[in-house]
Amino acid sequence: MRLGIACAAAAVATLHGAALADEQTFAARPANGLALVPPMGWNSWNHFGCDISEATIRKEADAMVSSGMKDAGYQYVVVDDCWHGERDGQGNIQADPQRFPSGIRALADYVHSRGLKFGIYSDAGDQTCQGRTGSRGREFQDARQYAAWGVDYLKYDWCHAESLEVRAAYETMGDALRASGRPIVFSICEWGTHKPWLWAASVGGNLWRTTGDIHDGWTGNARDRNGVLYILDLQSGLEGFAGPGHWNDPDMLEVGNGGMSADQYRAHFSLWAILAAPLMAGNDLSAMSEETRRILTNREVIAVDQDRLGVQGRRVVRNGDTEIWVKPLEGGSQAVVLLNRGVVATTIRLEWSALGLPPYVPLSLRDLWSARELRPATASVALDVPPTAAVMVRAVPSRPGEVRPPVSAPRASSGSARSP
Repeated sequence: MRLGIACAAAAVATLHGAALADEQTFAARPANGLALVPPMGWNSWNHFGCDISEATIRKEADAMVSSGMKDAGYQYVVVDDCWHGERDGQGNIQADPQRFPSGIRALADYVHSRGLKFGIYSDAGDQTCQGRTGSRGREFQDARQYAAWGVDYLKYDWCHAESLEVRAAYETMGDALRASGRPIVFSICEWGTHKPWLWAASVGGNLWRTTGDIHDGWTGNARDRNGVLYILDLQSGLEGFAGPGHWNDPDMLEVGNGGMSADQYRAHFSLWAILAAPLMAGNDLSAMSEETRRILTNREVIAVDQDRLGVQGRRVVRNGDTEIWVKPLEGGSQAVVLLNRGVVATTIRLEWSALGLPPYVPLSLRDLWSARELRPATASVALDVPPTAAVMVRAVPSRPGEVRPPVSAPRASSGSARSP
C-alpha cells in the first residue's frame, strides 16, 4: 500500500531479508484453485482511505449491485486498511468498535446476502501501513478468524516488516490461509520490491502487486504516487509470469476518482484489461457518474480481461508516443490496444505482423468502446486515436480455419515504428 511511512524501514528489511533468503530452502505450495480469471471487485482505499465504516461498506456493496457492476462480473467488496481494532484477551483481532460496531462477521454476512464476496486487509508486519495491528506472529490465528468471519479475499501488505524475509513471511500467511479451512484468495502487496512474480505463486499467492501505489493521474512516479503510464511501462516483460490462478497486479483502478479525463479513464481500463490485470474499482460506487458506470461495466472490454486463455497482453510496437499492445484470446481472436501517450491526436497503423499473421489474412475488427464493426481489412488498418487516449479493438480472422495467432506475437512494425 503506502510506501512513504515505511520506506526506510523497508529498505533495511530488504537488505537483511536478502541475506536470510540465501540460508532458506522453500518448497512450492500447490495451487489453491482460486482466481482462475483475474479477480474483479471494489476496494475502499483509493477513494476513502482511512475514512471507512460499516455503513460505507454496505452502501458500496449495494451500489455494486444496483449499478449493474455485479451483473458485469464484479464480485469482491474489499475493506482495506483502518478497519482494525485491538486484540481480545485470547489474541484474536477485532474490528474498530466505533467504525464497525456490528463486527466484521455481520458485515461479511451482509455482503454475501447481496450475492457478493467479502475481502479484508492485513499486513505482514507488526503494524499496518496506517499503524493498525498487523499479523506478524499471529498469521494462523488471524487466518482462522478471517475464515470464521466468512472472508473470501485477503490483501496482505508489507509495511513495518523489519527483519522479515519476504518470501518466508508471505509463505507463512499462505499456509495459514490454506489451513483455515476456507477458500480465500491471497493478494500479495509488497509493491514489486522483491520481484514477487518470481516466487509469489509458489507461496500460494493468487495475485501480486508489481509496483508502488497508483494515483489518480496519467503520468508521474513519486513513491506512492505512480501514474497510469509509469505503471504500464513496468508491466512490459512480466507477461510470462501471469496465468490462471496467478496474476500480475498493477494496482487498483482509479476510474471515476476525478483526476483524469474520460478518454484517459477509458485508456486506463483498456490497458488493465489487455494486461489481464485484476479489475478492482477504487471509486465511490454510490455516487459515480453515468459515464464512469459505463466505463466500468463495458462488457466487451471486461471479456478481454476475463478471457479463459489467461494470457497477459504484451507491447509489440513502441514508436515515440504511440504503442500497440496485443492479447491473444480463446478461440483465435486477439484484443488490441492502440495507445497514444501524447497530447496531440494521431493515427496509428496496425500491421498484421503485430498480430503474428500474414498480410493476406482478412480480419474483422470491432471497436470495443464504440461497439461498432469496422470494415474488414487485410495487411493493415490505420485508426485515429485522440490525445492521451486509446482505441481498443477485437480482431477476428474472417474465414474459419485461418492461421491461428501464436500466444507470443513476434516482432512488429507500425509505419516507422520499432519493436520494444
